[in-house]
Amino acid sequence: MELLDFARGPALQAGFAVFVAGVLWRLLGVLLLPRMRELSPAREGAPTPLRGAVRTVVRRMWPRPEFVATTLFPTINSYVFHLGLAIVVFGLTPHILVIRDLTGLGWPGLPSDVVYMAGVITLVSLIGALVRRLTSPVLRLLSHAGDYVSWLMTFLPVLTGLMTTADLGARYETLLALHILSIAAFLIWFPFGKLMHAFLFAFSRGATGMRFSHRGVSV
Repeated sequence: MELLDFARGPALQAGFAVFVAGVLWRLLGVLLLPRMRELSPAREGAPTPLRGAVRTVVRRMWPRPEFVATTLFPTINSYVFHLGLAIVVFGLTPHILVIRDLTGLGWPGLPSDVVYMAGVITLVSLIGALVRRLTSPVLRLLSHAGDYVSWLMTFLPVLTGLMTTADLGARYETLLALHILSIAAFLIWFPFGKLMHAFLFAFSRGATGMRFSHRGVSV
């Protein structure tokens, strides 16, 4: 119980504090970057910067037709584990109760069996992503320690959550403590690794869309 009390208390509180402070710090760092003035006039018929940004953010959600065949697995697999994570995080009733305690916001939970199945699919999808990274010569060359840490920080909360639900491997209190500790580690790592792309992808794609649409380039 001491481990569980530590996980529920100081560990989780520290995780949320670092998460909030780190995300705000990274976002402010992006928003306060100096911007070069666009000295050339916009190409005739170019969309507004906002429209160009939004169009690129949406358009890049799926690869161009000529790349679909070669990127079909990573594209679909990415949607599978992102959607699965969303279902697990925001659909499980105990998670919703934690969110309600923190923010005051709440909503009905999904059936436990549905969330459990989503967790299993997410776990398999994450393993598939790791296998692809390890077996692709290009991805293996481009990968560094931070990529694998980000994968592990995502994998462990899903794994320990499924083990806790199934009461598999140890006492329930121990499994729950390990699950909460893995979530705390995830929150602490989030702002400083590749997981931050959950916030930053819109900024990078939006900036590309504004710059290219100003020049009349379709992206």
